[in-house]
Amino acid sequence: QLQLVESGGGLVQPGGSLRLSCAASGFTLDRYTIAWFRQAPGKEREGVSCIIRSSGSTAYADSVKGRFTISRDNAKNTVYLQMNSLKPEDTAIYYCAAGRLLLVSRCFASSTEYTSWGHGTQVTVSS
Repeated sequence: QLQLVESGGGLVQPGGSLRLSCAASGFTLDRYTIAWFRQAPGKEREGVSCIIRSSGSTAYADSVKGRFTISRDNAKNTVYLQMNSLKPEDTAIYYCAAGRLLLVSRCFASSTEYTSWGHGTQVTVSS
């Protein structure tokens, strides 16, 4: 059974950093495209970043480009999201998801591209 578990969320001041982890079990993570999504209260879920399973190509939402970095550690079967220069508008529950898509252009097209989801980790950016 494919399972994803997020961790690393918390409360941080504006300008601070956090590193989120998405640990996979039941499957080899580098055979799947992994994406990070987030959902803030009262807002729709939005794609944040993804890393493609075969090529390792990455994509980022415009709102996080230059601040967030996605990476994959195959030995640990874990994907990370390094978040720097955090802003209050980054406050949300962050979810990781796994799918078989191959095109970077499809990363944020639809949540139906992803077959497995974690339960999320809360990120709060506030002074």
